[in-house]
Amino acid sequence: MKSGAWRQPRAILWATAGVATLGFLIALEITAHHYGLPGPMATQAKEVILPPKPGPLYGGLALMMVVLTWRQRFIAIGAAIGIDVVLALVRWAAGVEVPEDRLFGNGAMWVMLGCAVIALTRRTGNERALLLKGVGLGLLLVTGRKTGDTWLLITSKAHPTVLDPYVATADHALGNPSWLVGRALDAAGPIPTQIVAVVYAQLAVAAVVVALYQLRKVAAERRFPGHHLVRTFLVIGLVGPAFYMIFPVVGPVFAYGPGASGTGGPEWALINLWPHTLPSISPPHPMPYDGITPRNCMPSLHTAWAVAIFIHSRKGPRLLRYGGTFWLIATLTATLGFGYHYGVDLIAGVVFALTIEAALRSFDRGWNRSAVQMVAYGTTVFAALLVSYRYLPMQMATHPWVSGPLLLLAMASVIHVYIRTTRLWEPATAPAPRPEPQPEPV
Repeated sequence: MKSGAWRQPRAILWATAGVATLGFLIALEITAHHYGLPGPMATQAKEVILPPKPGPLYGGLALMMVVLTWRQRFIAIGAAIGIDVVLALVRWAAGVEVPEDRLFGNGAMWVMLGCAVIALTRRTGNERALLLKGVGLGLLLVTGRKTGDTWLLITSKAHPTVLDPYVATADHALGNPSWLVGRALDAAGPIPTQIVAVVYAQLAVAAVVVALYQLRKVAAERRFPGHHLVRTFLVIGLVGPAFYMIFPVVGPVFAYGPGASGTGGPEWALINLWPHTLPSISPPHPMPYDGITPRNCMPSLHTAWAVAIFIHSRKGPRLLRYGGTFWLIATLTATLGFGYHYGVDLIAGVVFALTIEAALRSFDRGWNRSAVQMVAYGTTVFAALLVSYRYLPMQMATHPWVSGPLLLLAMASVIHVYIRTTRLWEPATAPAPRPEPQPEPV
């Protein structure tokens, strides 16, 4: 009875979440068209035929295949590659020019959609549900990427001004780490720079690797584990961008430097200083910026995702743990060293990630007092950080020896509470069996 009573609220909650997500996607589609931008659903529908970026699609296919047997996996990947080869030959024969980074990828989408059809027409009961969950997992990864791209474009259209001067002023409390790491990366030479650039760009690859390890037993056990990295990754990507609209920031390389990735530039910068000259401390004010650079700094979601990868890699083999640690360090280096984020963005990102992770784990295992306290504390600290960056930046900059340690202490306190709370949730280790006393020989 208790199990059934627990399943019903969970089913209602998942149904509500599904309806809310669909409503969000429709609203995003309408908003995108209002700004003259392609919406995520329209873009994804076109990519059933048009050449897509292959990374997200084949990553989604890999996640979907965790529910398949090895024989089915070979058939699925073979079908995807075969479809891509046929489409590539057709485009070549028709003289269709395709960008080098979009030579294949449709096959993965076709296979995922085909598996959805098979689930609905050829499967029943638990097998149908399992296959549909696998397809949903794969398509969510693709949809999340499309949604994120559209949302970033909307932030640039919706906010003609940005709050970088406030964040840069508050960042004096930490010693302006983006300027420090930017100079260090310049001095390190091209090889370290290229390594951290690849890590930054391929964060989703690390997430898929960790997720595949966590989901490796799904095909054998015919069920998903209660909590895994994909859930945290998707929720961070869904909730985080809302704060881009509340706290629009473009980053030091854009607001105080030459820009990057074909956007921004010295003509939009408040002053071209990054990374060699620190900005002066003066009362901040909103500054205008171009209409194409995403306002995607506060909080740093790259940091949040890297923290999630680090956390979920802790229970893996040694190589996976080392990889999670390396990815976290390299991601933090890249976010600062390329001027994409300020130091205070990273602190907010860490707090945000731990709060989301605690909430999802609590949802899986059931809420209790410690879970509520952890999530409430993380939420409070996160809100306090954003309020202080917006309304107390001058006080933080003029008293760095007080405000800097307070910022680090706030982040450390959330880390401490998270570790203490989640350790209480771990199942107790069973004591080693003691040998039974034997009668002494007469």
